[in-house]
Amino acid sequence: MKNIILQYKKKYDAGEPISVITCYDYTFATLFNRTEVDCLLVGDSLGMVIQGNQSTLPVTLDEIIYHTKAVCKGAPDKTIIADLPFLSYQTSIEEGIRSAGRVLKETNASCVKLEGDSDFIIELTKRMTESGIPVFAHLGLTPQSVHTLGGHRVQGKTEAARNKMIRKSKEISEAGAFALLLEMVPESLGKEITESIRIPTIGIGAGKYTSGQVLVMQDLLGLNEDFHPKFLKKFGNLSGAVKEAVNAYHKEVTKGDYPSEAHVFLDT
Repeated sequence: MKNIILQYKKKYDAGEPISVITCYDYTFATLFNRTEVDCLLVGDSLGMVIQGNQSTLPVTLDEIIYHTKAVCKGAPDKTIIADLPFLSYQTSIEEGIRSAGRVLKETNASCVKLEGDSDFIIELTKRMTESGIPVFAHLGLTPQSVHTLGGHRVQGKTEAARNKMIRKSKEISEAGAFALLLEMVPESLGKEITESIRIPTIGIGAGKYTSGQVLVMQDLLGLNEDFHPKFLKKFGNLSGAVKEAVNAYHKEVTKGDYPSEAHVFLDT
């Protein structure tokens, strides 16, 4: 397992952008382990892209641990970030530390990610850091708070919201978070926050001035044909390739062309 804080600090100090993608299973982890991408995030986004839910809220701690174990096995050379899911850390400081401890002990992940900027989250970040648990913070659109935020909307658009996010970013950094994810905020705000704190910022829909970027793997690979947010660039069209391969398989099966002699076991 790589030392994620030293790795991030080295790239951050050198001014090198950091690349992060989500991952949820062993097979894709083995593929990503052979790429140059810096980090893999086992996000609670699995609730939507793996489980088919309408939000991340149903995801459990046991499910995060299950998927993170698989990813860690498939990508031993990568830094692995594990989300703490909804209500696995918001009820008390003790419960939050216990949940984070389970993730690190049972999965071999490098750190945990927390959403939010409340005084409680800032105190939890401080206590986790003191306990030896690396914390990756998350501000802007925080999906676990989707109902209180009024849906999946760009955050930090008013002057008051902007100033609060800048202030909270500094407080979270001072509490010990080693990195900060900024989701769906104006590019100018992403830039200002990045310049105002001394830890790396990783953006998704936060513009080009953050210290790095993260995308959901299904989105960047073009597996989800119905998802087209403004921030997303599809770097592949795997949905087309998958359908083409399955249709070719179906055609050969129905015509009796598969399996051919090359694919059967003979008596001798």
